[in-house]
Amino acid sequence: MWAFSATGTRWLGAVGSLAVAVGGWTAGTLPARGGAGLWEPRGPLPTVTGAVLAYLGLTLLLAAWWRYGRLLAAGEAPGTRRTLGTLAAWTAPLLLAPPLHSADVYSYIAQGAMVLEGHDVYGAGPSVLGPGDLGADAAASVGGHWTDTPAPYGPVFLVLAQAVVRLTGGAVVPAVLGMRLLALGAVALIAWAVTAAGRAAADGRPEERSDASAGDHGSGALWLAVLNPLLLIHVVGGLHNDGLMIGLMLGGVVLATRGRWVLGSVLVGLAMMIKSPAAVALLFVGATVARGHGARGLLKGLVLPGLTAAGVAAAATLAAGTGFGWLRTQSVAGTIHTALSVTSDLGLGLGLLVADDPEPVKGAVQKLGLAAALAVIAVLARRAWQGRTDPVLGLGISLLALVALSPMVQPWYLLWGTAVVAAVAWHTRLGQFLAVLSAALTYETQPSGHTPAYGFVLAGAVLALGLLWMRRDPWPAAPGQQRATPVPAGAPERA
Repeated sequence: MWAFSATGTRWLGAVGSLAVAVGGWTAGTLPARGGAGLWEPRGPLPTVTGAVLAYLGLTLLLAAWWRYGRLLAAGEAPGTRRTLGTLAAWTAPLLLAPPLHSADVYSYIAQGAMVLEGHDVYGAGPSVLGPGDLGADAAASVGGHWTDTPAPYGPVFLVLAQAVVRLTGGAVVPAVLGMRLLALGAVALIAWAVTAAGRAAADGRPEERSDASAGDHGSGALWLAVLNPLLLIHVVGGLHNDGLMIGLMLGGVVLATRGRWVLGSVLVGLAMMIKSPAAVALLFVGATVARGHGARGLLKGLVLPGLTAAGVAAAATLAAGTGFGWLRTQSVAGTIHTALSVTSDLGLGLGLLVADDPEPVKGAVQKLGLAAALAVIAVLARRAWQGRTDPVLGLGISLLALVALSPMVQPWYLLWGTAVVAAVAWHTRLGQFLAVLSAALTYETQPSGHTPAYGFVLAGAVLALGLLWMRRDPWPAAPGQQRATPVPAGAPERA
């Protein structure tokens, strides 16, 4: 049947994406003011109609994505070039849509405006912008928790946001579209990085070196990493800067595995100056540098990539002129309770049971969770150094552990590890599980950015159905994908 072919799924997904975008024009995360007559509330009936249309479109997009993945798993889908064409078809309808599923982009614009207006972006929130300031309309549209919250982002991202505000005069609609261009650049960077990482992994497995096999792996990596509706909705639609962090971070590790660890460390340093979790990648860059060189190599791997990234961070901070306040604002997000954080939920529950004030117990459980995540990361980095785990796979699993045990978790945080794992292990049981979890989490937030109770019900239902499907129809592991392939020691290095 045509609808179930690779070509059919491309156009079914495009129709779904179009429905998401059209629905978003009345039910998306519309600005409080400054919508220029385009992104304005239209009343209850159009809002509900738009939300229904957006959810139907999202479901159709997910169904098309899922079918495309099954074709890939069976070896029946086209190669990398056609998959990139599918990505373009699914992305295009979202380009002119208002922000979807999140109001974070208004914070980005307001923070860029704060820099231009001379405010300390690490000492105050968007509420300091007055009615006549640049970005005032964006500041009025910032979500409740973030109005008075200092920026948790690095100076590189603030420079980009500042440039967008300067070019658009801070007007909401042009500024959002400018931020979307950055999001598209992030998607392109992720697509390059996962394809390059997959090609490098295939080069290390003789049984996967044929052109056809390499193309299949590239398509599969792209399918899980960038065709993923969770990424399309939250990076292209929601404009989250996580996409830029992922692309720079993964690109840096890929360069390091090719022996270009200095340039790789520079990219990771830039990624850290978008969002700080990218620092985890330095351990795996270091493991790549140190592998096969004994104690001296281990010292080199532990010190030099970190020094390079630190130099990039310092230079970026000085060039941006925003100061080093970002060092003290990295924990501000953790003060907000999110229901997806297992450690926060467990800590709060225990605190309510054993204490009058649950916060100290909750804080202790959160710290234990982070300590456990750091232990997992250390073990995986050691295995990568020993050549027992692919460094890209080790990084992906480390990021998943960090998110799972973090005191604050948002649905799109899953993309940190998923995009990295996709590069080298999309066809494994882990890749299949991440696909199921991605599908579930796309339902967790409304197009308006709110998180209703029914969002968790929908996500739970999709997760349960997906796990049942995994049990009944597990993907056969592709050649060389049953386990991580050790990387030969003593790989050549190039600065």
